[in-house]
Amino acid sequence: MPRSISKEDSLSANPSEVGQRTLKIGVDNPIRISSGHRILHHEGKCSRPHGHNYEITVKVTGELTEEGWVVDKGDVTDVIDAWDHRFLVEEGDPLVDAFEASGDGDALVVLDHPPTAEVMSVLLEQRMLDAFPDTVSDVSVSVSETGELCASY
Repeated sequence: MPRSISKEDSLSANPSEVGQRTLKIGVDNPIRISSGHRILHHEGKCSRPHGHNYEITVKVTGELTEEGWVVDKGDVTDVIDAWDHRFLVEEGDPLVDAFEASGDGDALVVLDHPPTAEVMSVLLEQRMLDAFPDTVSDVSVSVSETGELCASY
């Protein structure tokens, strides 16, 4: 858990030695991406190709870097932006062949799991942890698919 600096400690505190800090991105103004998907083995209407305007918030915990931050916000948005205006499908979906045959193969993100909001939050967390410096100890991503559905850990 991050610790606070008391008034007495504030004069001698070295920012690089204050312990774990948490950077919150998108809490009041979520990062927005537009992506399409379908849930291949779903019995209902989510099996049809459709899209959402996802709202994403991120919490990153870690030690401060030499630059004075937990992580560069641009590194967070780079990971998320890789899915903006793309179509997310599960490996084995026949749409992969259809997109490639149409010349739009670069518009696909092929996942090993169904592209649900829950899976998206887990995969974004993993991709961020892989992309961030070793000073980062934890990443939490919340993905809102609609005003009624939000997935996070």
